[in-house]
Amino acid sequence: MTSALRFAEAAVASGHDLFRVFFFHDAVATGNAYTIAPQDQENLPKAWQSFAQQHKVDMVLCISSALRRGIVNKREAERYSLSGANALDSFDLSGLGQWVEAMLVSDRIMTFGA
Repeated sequence: MTSALRFAEAAVASGHDLFRVFFFHDAVATGNAYTIAPQDQENLPKAWQSFAQQHKVDMVLCISSALRRGIVNKREAERYSLSGANALDSFDLSGLGQWVEAMLVSDRIMTFGA
C-alpha cells in the first residue's frame, strides 16, 4: 500500500484530483485504527488518514472484505453486537457500488495488486 500512497501523493502534487480510493481484499487493513507500525516504519493507516483529510479524498473500505478481516465501524459494531469499532474515522465501509460509481465519474482508474 506504500506504492499506492506514493502514487496518490504524486498525482495530487501534479494537480490531479482524486475522487475516491477504494480498498479491497487485504488492502482494507489500511483502515484499521489498531495497526501498530514498528518505530522505524511508516504507519500506513495514519498516513492514508492524513492524506485523505489533507486532500479531502473519499476513502472506502470494501465492507465485505473489512468484515471478513475483523474491521468494523461504529454502525457495524452495533449491528453485530461487538464491543467496539476499529475502522479509522476517515474511512467509510461500503460496497462495490462505491467502486463502480468512482469508475463512472473518473477519467482515469488505477489499481494496485498485492
